[in-house]
Amino acid sequence: MKTIANGLVLKGIDLNPVKENIVIDDENKIVEISKDAKEGEIIDASGKIVCPRFINAHTHIGDSIIKDEGDGLSLDEVVKPPHGIKHKALESASDDELIEAMRESMWDMYNLGISHFIDYREGGLEGVKLLKEAAKDIPIKPIILARDSSFYGEDANYHQVKVAIRKLLKHADGIGLSGFGEIDTTVAEIICEKCEAAGKISSIHVAESESNQFASIEKTNKTEPQRAFEANFNQIVHMTNPKENDIDLLSKSNSSLTICPRSNGALSVGIIPLFDILKTGVKPLIGSDNIMINRPNLFREMEFTLKIMKGFSKNYIAPVEVLKMATTNVCIADSLSEKINKSYIEEGQMAEFMIVNQKSNNPYLSLINRTEINDIVKIF
Repeated sequence: MKTIANGLVLKGIDLNPVKENIVIDDENKIVEISKDAKEGEIIDASGKIVCPRFINAHTHIGDSIIKDEGDGLSLDEVVKPPHGIKHKALESASDDELIEAMRESMWDMYNLGISHFIDYREGGLEGVKLLKEAAKDIPIKPIILARDSSFYGEDANYHQVKVAIRKLLKHADGIGLSGFGEIDTTVAEIICEKCEAAGKISSIHVAESESNQFASIEKTNKTEPQRAFEANFNQIVHMTNPKENDIDLLSKSNSSLTICPRSNGALSVGIIPLFDILKTGVKPLIGSDNIMINRPNLFREMEFTLKIMKGFSKNYIAPVEVLKMATTNVCIADSLSEKINKSYIEEGQMAEFMIVNQKSNNPYLSLINRTEINDIVKIF
């Protein structure tokens, strides 16, 4: 048994700050949270915040091998399959190079308080196996979303697509698609149907750039988000450039939104209207996206997000709402959360939190604005 005592605990899904002690049993489960709780080894958290660990809800960890290349190039030139510089680098790298680069990034994420990350894994089935190999012995949970080259193109062979999905879902946690610019609507629908039947995650990039949106509307008379909601994807990523009634459709859909503001800024594709999205009751997740562009540091992602969104919207956004994007929004029941099963700080939950130096009186802003990696004093 262990007791984390005297800390400021961000408790429950709402991250309510309370001065209470946490008792953890030998199976790493939280058995009591109260002011007077005290059993076993005492870990003094005076002057510190006890915060749920983070989920990095969108990464491309494979491009850890090509950090900070492609600056000044367009979105398509950097990341569009199969000819973006990222994909050329992935093709030319050896398995050992990829594994070593991914391991380095996973240790970095762990040390930055991340317990889970949702990764778009390129390279088909072999790509999935490489990430699993790289993740061995690292105390972090990769949620691996695979893809296959048979998904691409205007004339996809639907039988081959179904075979590829079946093989991938034996090893991966779901399917993650580059976008509607590379696949047709039928492929999207097949993927969503097969993932749902298998209890796996279906995910897709949407509306990352305005040009993607215009191309979709011209081709189908529908926006990319609208097509994603109709196909019933569990997760949509970006939605930086919503059009028409995309935000309203999102609020009524069963899809979870993940935003990646630093990546969108780096690639000059825009700033998501986060204030308008939050007003509808949507509870987004947050991700650092391509490791070639950003270090997978969610403290920096949250700080950038909070400040740029307040400036862009000219409205107040509560810091706790941004912190929830990295911690507990994924715990709210929806079609994505039930497939991830991340913990928060409450009795009966697994102990999956970190103890962090408190550097200001506002615990949310202390974490978002002021925390550095050496401020994380213990990880559970």
